[in-house]
Amino acid sequence: MLTYAQAGVDDEKTVRALRGIIGLAKETFEFRKGKTGEPAENLGHYSALLDFGSFYLAMTTDGVGTKVLVAEAVGKFDTIGIDMVAMNVNDLLCVGAEPVALVDYLAVKEPDERVFEEIAKGLYAGAEQAGMAIVGGETAVMPDLINGFDLAGTAIGVVEKGKVITGEKIRPGDAVIGISSSGIHSNGLTLARKLLIPKYGLDYEYEGRKLWEWLLEPTRIYVRAVLELLERVDVHGLAHITGGGLTNLKRLTEYGFSLEMPPIEGIFKLIYENGVPLEEMFRVFNMSVGFVAIVPKEEKEEALDLLNKHYESFELGTVIEEPGIRVENYGVML
Repeated sequence: MLTYAQAGVDDEKTVRALRGIIGLAKETFEFRKGKTGEPAENLGHYSALLDFGSFYLAMTTDGVGTKVLVAEAVGKFDTIGIDMVAMNVNDLLCVGAEPVALVDYLAVKEPDERVFEEIAKGLYAGAEQAGMAIVGGETAVMPDLINGFDLAGTAIGVVEKGKVITGEKIRPGDAVIGISSSGIHSNGLTLARKLLIPKYGLDYEYEGRKLWEWLLEPTRIYVRAVLELLERVDVHGLAHITGGGLTNLKRLTEYGFSLEMPPIEGIFKLIYENGVPLEEMFRVFNMSVGFVAIVPKEEKEEALDLLNKHYESFELGTVIEEPGIRVENYGVML
């Protein structure tokens, strides 16, 4: 049996350690008070919002994490850029923002032209899928600090005032819709790597694919699907299911959720069968649901019809009065 904390990533400890930084960061809002670009203190959950008069500028930053170690191990770097773009733009979507631009940060032990070219291919592909521009970046060569490389970025988007998705409209009875993931995405890789690679090796064949192919499958980019949804349906809440698994839904509302999750398949089945507790699976991984939309129950069918034109989507359940997340078909309470 192995948990995320035992693998080296203790989310609760991280939250406690971050409290001081977050507190001081909020105090800096004073420096912009009364100016264009003043932080919208009570808005935003996945992305920060800055007030620009008729619209908000949304900002977020994220990286690829230890997925880069799998890329290094097999010498395949052409999809990592997609992951970095995806982790940022999917967060922007959660406040209703349309992604506009991104800057990247690549830190390396030593420059390698082939690796750089491959990473650039992924960045281009991700930007194309997101309909955004990569407007700049920074490459840092730091042999004394970096062993290998790390890739991260910062993205901005725009959302009109009055169209921000905060979660405040969520009510019991609302329909919860899941949009399928492309696999493990870019969260929980530390646990997956430490559990599976020493036992099986990266070339292990599982359900017709090698383990490294399962682990490197690029994170799905939901921009086109979600932006279309926002145009057609009264969306009450949006959640990118990243680190923390289904607990990401708690960012949106104090109401609870009654859900029926998809079967445990693919890479998630392999991880589960190798000893990760069921509750931990739903706390760490997306479990085949990469993005969630919460809509009024009377608009559920229209939302499903629209989303299924892009990716497999399904009704997960409903919003309920009682706090907490109940995964009814697996008997898990989060």
